[in-house]
Parts: sequence; structure tokens; C-alpha cells
Amino acid sequence: MASSLTKDSVDPGTPGSEKTFFGHPRGLATLFMTEMWERFSYYGMKALLPLYLVAPGGLHMSAATATAIYSVYLSLVYLLALPGGWFADRLLGPRKTVAVAGTIIMAGHLTLALPSSGTFFAGLGLVAIGSGLLKANISTMVGHLYDGPDDPRRDGGFTLFYIGINLGAFAAPLVIGTVGENYNWHLGFALAALGMALGLAQFLLGTRHLSSRSDIVPTPLSDAEKKATLTKAALWAGVAAVFYLVVGVSGVYTLNWLLVPITIAGLIIPVVVIARIKRDKDLNHAERSKMSAYIWFFVAAAVFWMIYDQGGSTVSLFAESSAKNTVFGWEFPVSWYQSVNPVMIMALAPVFAWAWLALARRGKEPSTAVKFAMGLVLIGASFFLFLAPLSIAEGGHKAAAMWLVAIYFVQTVGELMVSPVGLSVTTKMAPAKYASQMMGVWFLAVTAGDATTGLLSIAGVDLNKTGIVALQAVLAVVAGLAVWMYRKRVKELMGDVH
Repeated sequence: MASSLTKDSVDPGTPGSEKTFFGHPRGLATLFMTEMWERFSYYGMKALLPLYLVAPGGLHMSAATATAIYSVYLSLVYLLALPGGWFADRLLGPRKTVAVAGTIIMAGHLTLALPSSGTFFAGLGLVAIGSGLLKANISTMVGHLYDGPDDPRRDGGFTLFYIGINLGAFAAPLVIGTVGENYNWHLGFALAALGMALGLAQFLLGTRHLSSRSDIVPTPLSDAEKKATLTKAALWAGVAAVFYLVVGVSGVYTLNWLLVPITIAGLIIPVVVIARIKRDKDLNHAERSKMSAYIWFFVAAAVFWMIYDQGGSTVSLFAESSAKNTVFGWEFPVSWYQSVNPVMIMALAPVFAWAWLALARRGKEPSTAVKFAMGLVLIGASFFLFLAPLSIAEGGHKAAAMWLVAIYFVQTVGELMVSPVGLSVTTKMAPAKYASQMMGVWFLAVTAGDATTGLLSIAGVDLNKTGIVALQAVLAVVAGLAVWMYRKRVKELMGDVH
């Protein structure tokens, strides 16, 4: 499929082969298609998940429990990206790790497709583990295709790769969501497995076009380290198994015995990791200063993702129960709302990239701190906007679909202020010692935000209540104003990073 998108190379020295993918190394086609199908499977399952959890024909849970499970699942995916990077760096290398990850994800979706509630959480866990392994490594392999950071094709290659992500994310709810909602939930999950199978097949067939660097294990474990790591892993697994066996046999086990520890870990681990890096005595003064500035961006991002990711849970569950999901009288599946963000990303990302460059030429591009402040204010504004359909529903009416589309639009604009900017500033501010780990640290901001949502839901907070939505909106706007007020101090701490 990808081969039809290639053309003869204009430069015989292009890495990969004599063929290129829109002028880029041939291996980019392999990774583009792999990521597109993986995102198709992931976002399709993600769109179905909260709806399946509350549906009478699904697990028929409360909205609060569904939101807690959804939030804990998302936090776990991003939390596992950190050990996913370690796994490739110390054991298998990126290429083999991605192949293993794709197999685990496919097995997870197949487990979800089984018509048994008893295997549901096992399937969800497998998808989370596989996604964590894949997320940390496939982007690394894109970078391996180019001749270092100064290769002029590098940024364009990552842009094409980003398009693949959003193509998969756009198509998934339209296909998997429609089948899952209108025909059979488990058939929808099976389609997600098929998507991952196609992605894995594409990867294995095209793997010869990837860089040889993707096979290298950068810092392999010694035999002694392997033994120690396996011993520790077995010990912790044994402790967990004994604990849950005792809880189960005693008859006191509830879902919270699983959700609460993961949620607390999602809050504690990011704090511990950031604190450990900040206090590392090997860092020089400039690196310590940059980490102090980075904490501002990390906390701001956690607040942002806490609200943003509710677009797939709180807002989606509201749409399922209280919105008129129709266009010109034609009713569409609730899961289709999840296609709004990726199509807007594809439309608006080039506009934002052009705007930042145009402003930079005039010396008027906003600083990173100002962009983050704007993103926080926008995500807060999206929940202030959410108050309108909530009020309509409280009056006994169904809210129009365009209210929800407007919410997703404002959130997408906010995302473009925070997500790509955050990725960029993370690579720029990373201490040399932690250069390969800092991307995982950035993902921990998502973990912290989603874990907070999960903890609120577990505590019984109804996130679809007007007062709670308003409180979150105020929190985001206040956080944005705080970042804006201290922007000069943050800029000073950033040193030579702009």
C-alpha cells in the first residue's frame, strides 16, 4: 500500500533505498503506515470505551466509574511510555520493541473482542502495555532515518508522520465507532485488532527499509543487571499477586482496589521523577535553572490535559445522554465526535506553523510561556462553553451537536498552543544526562492530569455537574494567568532557550 506513494529518489544518497516517500527516506512510508493503523486501532477503541462501559448492552456502569476507568487507562498508557523507552534502550532496541508492542496491542484488542466481561480489564491492560512500549520508540525510529538533527528533511518527515497519526485518529471513530455502537461492541473491538494487525504486517514487511540504528540496543544490560532486574520484577509481581489474592479471597475486593493504586501512582511517580532530576548533583547551574522553569510547563500541561482528555469521557458521555446528535435531521453515532479533533488538527496545524514563522520574522512570536498561558486560558474557555449545553440539558432539553463541536474546536486550538510547543521545549531544556528520558517525562504530565481526573471520579465527583465544570474552567484560566504573570521569571530561568 505504501509503495504506491513512493517515487524515484532525486538524490541517490537518500538513506533507505533508491525510492523515497514524498522525497523522504523509504522507511518513513513503513513507519507512517504502521503508526496510522496503530492509531486507528487505539483511537477506535478509545472512542468506544466510555460508551461501552455505560451502555446497557455493555458493562452498564455509572458515568463516574466509566470516567474513572477511562482516565486511569489513559494515564497508564502515558505512564508506561517511560519504561517503554527503557525497555528499548536496555533490552531489545527500538525495532524489536515496536514489533513486540504491536503484537501485545493486537492481543489486547482481541481480548476486548471476547464476549466476556471477565476478560475486559486484561484486554485493556494489554493495550495499555503495548501502547506504552510503542509510543516511546516509533518516533525514535523516524529520527533514525535522517542524518542527524541538521538534516533539512527532518522536520518535514515528522510532519508527515504526524499526518499519519491524525489520519488514523480521524478514520477510527467513523469506522470502529459506527460498527461498535450500531451493530456490536465486541465487533468494534475486533476491528481495532484488525487495524493493529494491518499495522504490524506493514511494519514487518517494510522493516528492511528502516535504519540499522533502530536495531541497536544503546545501553544494554549486563548479565548481572538482567538478573537483578528480573529478580526485582518477580518480587514486585509476587507481592502484587499475593496482595490481590488475599483481597479477593477475603471478599472485600472492589474495582477501586485496582483503580486507586494506579491513580495514586499516576500522581506520585511524575512528582518523584521530576524531583529526582531536579536534585541531581551532576547537573550544572544552568541545567538546574532550566529544570526549575520546566516545572512551570509541566504543571501547566498537567492542568491542560486534565480537562482536555475529558473530551473523550465527560463530554462524550454528556453527548450520549443529553445531546441531539444530528446533522440536518440525520443522526450519527456519539463516537463520531472523536473525529472532530484530528480533522481540525490537520486543518489548523499548518496555519499555526506558518503563523509562528511569520511572527518570528517580525520579532513578535509569543514566548513559550505565553503560548502555554494562552493554551490554558483556551482549555478553560472550552469548559466555560460547556456550561451552555449543560444548562440546556438541566432545563430538560437536548443540546445541539454544534455546542459540542464548538467545545472540541476551542480545545484543538488550545492543544496547538501546548502540545507541539511542549514537545519542542522539552527537547531544548533537557539536561544532557537525561536527553533520552525527557520525552517520557513530558508524557508524565498527561499521566498526572488524567490521574487527577480518575481520582476525582473514584471519589464520587460528578464531572458533568455545572459547578464542577465551572470550577475546572476557573482553575485552568487562573493557571494560565499565573504563567502569564510570571512569564519573565520563567524566561530568565530558561537561560539560553527561547
